[in-house]
Amino acid sequence: MDIVRFKKYSILMTLVLGLISQSVFAKKMYRWVDDNGNIFYSDQVPPDQVKHRRESLNENARVVDVLEKEKTKSQRELEKRLIILRKQQEQIIKKQKSHDKVLLSTFRNLHDMNVTLKGKILSLDGQRKVVQGNVERLVQQLQQQQKKAAQHERDGRKVPKKLLTEISSSKKQIEQAYIDIAHQFEKKKIEVEKFEADIARFSFLTQSTTESKVLSRKTAEKKAENELGLFICESIGQCEKAWEVAQRFVLVYSSTGIDIKTDRLIMSVAPYKDTDLSLSISKMDTDENKQQLFLDIRCRQSSLGDELCRGPKAKKVRQSFNRYIKDALIETEM
Repeated sequence: MDIVRFKKYSILMTLVLGLISQSVFAKKMYRWVDDNGNIFYSDQVPPDQVKHRRESLNENARVVDVLEKEKTKSQRELEKRLIILRKQQEQIIKKQKSHDKVLLSTFRNLHDMNVTLKGKILSLDGQRKVVQGNVERLVQQLQQQQKKAAQHERDGRKVPKKLLTEISSSKKQIEQAYIDIAHQFEKKKIEVEKFEADIARFSFLTQSTTESKVLSRKTAEKKAENELGLFICESIGQCEKAWEVAQRFVLVYSSTGIDIKTDRLIMSVAPYKDTDLSLSISKMDTDENKQQLFLDIRCRQSSLGDELCRGPKAKKVRQSFNRYIKDALIETEM
């Protein structure tokens, strides 16, 4: 194996390259840099050097191909998670589009939707009134039971055990009824908010066929942004600025320092404590010739670490990612 070895940035490199015989470059040549900054040229790559990024050279010593450096275990794991994230993103978008289709096929116009909403409200109010009626009945029942117990005490008689049990049961039923009423109010609030959102959505979708398709996609993407920790770039220039902001985000929210930083990946050091949040951000191309930044959160592989990644802290970090970048980009434009 013919190997010509040079020190990085050696002023002799150009001269020596010119002296390398055409017969040598007739073979497939590789160029790589080791961990110490030494540059190597060879027609073969030793096993202990295959982990480095290397370039293939033609007979004119020009780069014709590049093989990136071997990925670390953390990078390989991240790639797997990103595949999962992409699938989740596709599912969220698919679900939103499916919901839009149901809206458009179920209702003819906004009037129909408002009528349906009023019907839902009347139905929920009716259920609540039934429970409130039960409360009034139970309160009257309890008052009668308590009067009987008081009469026994005034007469100097012991209150029957059965009556005491009935009083206790009535109190529990009243307490449960009030809980049910609170649940009915909450259910009504959720249903009304959900339906009002559907009304607003329907209004947008029916503006025009072209606009509805754009809005459908944007709404789905926005939902994915919030749930997954995703920023979709408007342009290459914006993505370059967002990438700088993303690095600051990692520094602020990751409890471990940055381990890898390239033009496609920012990865912090793997978590080593149960309380560690390790962040990674990847720049990925979409099917629509756009770029998007994906946030990935890693926790220590332990029961406490798993709980942390599933908990509100990690969720808050994920949901703040998109807003953090947007706010920073707005500041740069001011």
